[in-house]
Amino acid sequence: MSIPTASSNASLRAFLHGLPGVDRVGADARAAGLGTRSIKTTAKRQAIDLAISMVDLTTLEGADTRGKVRAMCAKAVHPDPTDPTVPKVAAVCVYPDLVAEARDVVGSSGVKVASVATAFPSGRSSLEVKVADTAMAVAAGADEIDMVIDRGAFLSGDYVKVFEEIQAIKAACGEAHLKVILETGELATYDNVRRASWLAMLAGGDFIKTSTGKVQPAATLPVTLVMLEAVRDFRDREGRMVGVKPAGGIRTTKDAIKMLVLVNETAGPDWLDPDWFRLGASSVLNDLLMQRQKLTTGRYAGPDYFTLD
Repeated sequence: MSIPTASSNASLRAFLHGLPGVDRVGADARAAGLGTRSIKTTAKRQAIDLAISMVDLTTLEGADTRGKVRAMCAKAVHPDPTDPTVPKVAAVCVYPDLVAEARDVVGSSGVKVASVATAFPSGRSSLEVKVADTAMAVAAGADEIDMVIDRGAFLSGDYVKVFEEIQAIKAACGEAHLKVILETGELATYDNVRRASWLAMLAGGDFIKTSTGKVQPAATLPVTLVMLEAVRDFRDREGRMVGVKPAGGIRTTKDAIKMLVLVNETAGPDWLDPDWFRLGASSVLNDLLMQRQKLTTGRYAGPDYFTLD
């Protein structure tokens, strides 16, 4: 089966529908089994620090304010101001009109500024509007763009439309990295998740992301497993590494560590790096900080010790 070189529905359909089918029962069972793995003592501390360094601290609400974004960005750079050994998070993620505010706060800290774009979260707009949305965010200082695919086009088999939109947004990104949100909760089957993952990678996506966080189910372990298998197989075949970002529903340290185990056992240790794996979550950061402090001091912090996100 050859990789399609022409962006036609015929060639894309032939390739995507020629991919091996996903055994739903097997995927569910493997994800459940890996989810039972436990990590103790020193390894747990390392896993917590790694998970913190992979967080995309996010606020994507209609009521977002400049003050809320600035406070979140300050926390991203110094998650626990009382403990300078806590690593900074990977990125902050905001709407395009708040990118400049985020950029001002994170400065040269190394924390990336990500912006959703392309009529997030629905993706229901013209290509011209989506490109303009992306260009505005990049001009304001975004390091990364999180785009949403047109799920209606994908589900109706108009693969070329999705492919060409991703290509156009990638071109509008310039030097910024592109994360392609599949919104897996709307794709119905694991086979569709695998196909959408490959389609996004073939079109040039730097990351594939499960969800907007606005649709349930979001970042389940089996869906993340399917996507990790896709990036592993894509690298084996194409020689290009693509990142994975589960987003939505990751709330506890246990959830985060399950994801790290899944990455290591499915894609391999090369993906255990913030450049290649992210956790799209905000509520999980406080739990990671609380568990970290428990390992350090032997006691949990009070409920008001860490700032609310």
